[in-house]
Formats: sequence, C-alpha cells, structure tokens
Amino acid sequence: MFSLSRSRLSSRVLATSKSTQRRQIPGPGHLHTSEASGPGTSNYTAKKSSWSSPTILLLGFIPIFTFALGTWQLQRLQWKINLIDELEEKLQRDAISLPKRINVSLIPEFAFRRVLLQGHWDHAHAMLLGPRVRDGTHGYHVITPLLRTDGSTVLVDRGFISKDFSDNYARGEEGEVQILGMLRTSHKRNSFTPDNQPAEGKWYWADIDSMAESAGGEATGVQPVFVEQIFEGHAGDAAAYLSKGIPVGRSATVDVRNAHLSYVVTWYSLSAFTAAMLARVILKRRAQPGRPMPR
Repeated sequence: MFSLSRSRLSSRVLATSKSTQRRQIPGPGHLHTSEASGPGTSNYTAKKSSWSSPTILLLGFIPIFTFALGTWQLQRLQWKINLIDELEEKLQRDAISLPKRINVSLIPEFAFRRVLLQGHWDHAHAMLLGPRVRDGTHGYHVITPLLRTDGSTVLVDRGFISKDFSDNYARGEEGEVQILGMLRTSHKRNSFTPDNQPAEGKWYWADIDSMAESAGGEATGVQPVFVEQIFEGHAGDAAAYLSKGIPVGRSATVDVRNAHLSYVVTWYSLSAFTAAMLARVILKRRAQPGRPMPR
C-alpha cells in the first residue's frame, strides 16, 4: 500500500516538472515574434541628417560673404587705378606758383601738383620728421619753413638725411633759394605711430597744422601748407648727398599705395575654396541619407 502511493507521487512530480519545462521553453513561433517586436529592430527609425546644421549654414554663408568682399575690392581697385592716373596726370602738368594767401581747403584738389617756390630758409624753426628708412639707411626728413619773397611762409620737406647727420646736417644756402616741389596734404597717422611731441622737437608724422603752429603760426605768417622738394638727380648724386649730410628730396612720382588686387585674389580664392567645401559636404550627406543603426 505504501509503495503504491509513493509510486503515484513520483509520477505526479515528474509530470509537473515536464509541464513546467514546456511552459518555460518558447517555441519557434514565439522566438520569431519576440525578435520582430523587440525595441532594437522594427521600432527603430533612421534619423535623417539635418540640412540646417551650423556647419552647413556657415559653409553656405562664407562663400557669399567673401564673394561680396572680393567684388567690393574689385570696385576699389578700379577707383584706385583711376585716382593714380589722375594724380600722375596732375604731376605731368607745368609747375605753378602759389599765391601769397593760399586757400587751404583747396589743397586736396591740387595735391601732387608741382610748384615753384622762392625765398629764404628759416633754419631756426627746422624740424626732423622720423625715424624713416631710405634704401636701408635709417634717418630723418628735414622740415624747414621757407620765408617766401612775398612775406608768407610755407613748410618744405627738404628730404632725407642719415641719422648720423641728425645734429649737423647741411643747412643749405643762407641767401635766396628757388626750389621745385610737390604740393601735399597731411600724412595719415596709423595706430602704431606715436604722438608727436612738439615741445621736445619730436615729430613722428606730418601733422601740418601743428608743425605750422610750432614754426610761428598765423601770427608770423606761417601757413599750414606742405611742399615736398623734388630731387632731380640720379642715384649717384643721391649717394653723394647722403654721405655729406645734404638732404635728398623725393622723386617726382605718385607714391599712393595700391594693394587692392591682392585683396581681390584673396577674397575670391577664399570664396571658391569654401564653395568647394560646401559642395563636398552636400554630396557626402546625399550619399548617406541616414544614420546607421546603433549596435
């Protein structure tokens, strides 16, 4: 009796165990459904690349902006060429004599015009402008007031001297002199040029109004008119003058700087380069419409 009951109990336990195992092991259909509905596959949607990313916007803006700058510099180049042609045409005209009273407001219209001056040097009010460099030699420009025969006074840049003669340069004739010069306007001071110190006799840039005031001003008939003396000799004469401390004037040429062509090339090249980069990025994104599925 006891053996029969024990046998029946073992049969029930074994049957229960097999039933549990069948419920725990999924069938092929259940495995397929689980994989198909898992979060890693059918629920994933590929994210498309955005065309409004900062990189695309920046690469799209730079070519347009730099192309506009190149076009603006091209217009500036044409303007500067016309200006230089106009100044060179003025320089080729016959020299003129300045009136006793000069209308300062009209000087820009006569800039680079050759003028004839006659009078006496006022060495007592001479100034050194600089430092400057000429053909590798460091020195200064000598600015001397010229007392004209009509009683008025103008400022004359007599030319360059070596710094070795800054204290004992050749003052020139004591009597009446006649010079050929070029009418100029005030120099433009850049941010790296120090302030002039008239009280100490230090002049770093040609501030014509301050120089005229330092030479006596309106009270003594000094007008804020600036003339650069023209040197008509050759290179050998200039070297001989420099070795003797004699100021060497400037050549009769237009020295207006024109670097706009290099700016045109720079901006247009940058525009083309960034446009090529933009095209490359666009083609790359078209070839890869979405991000790969993460693993």
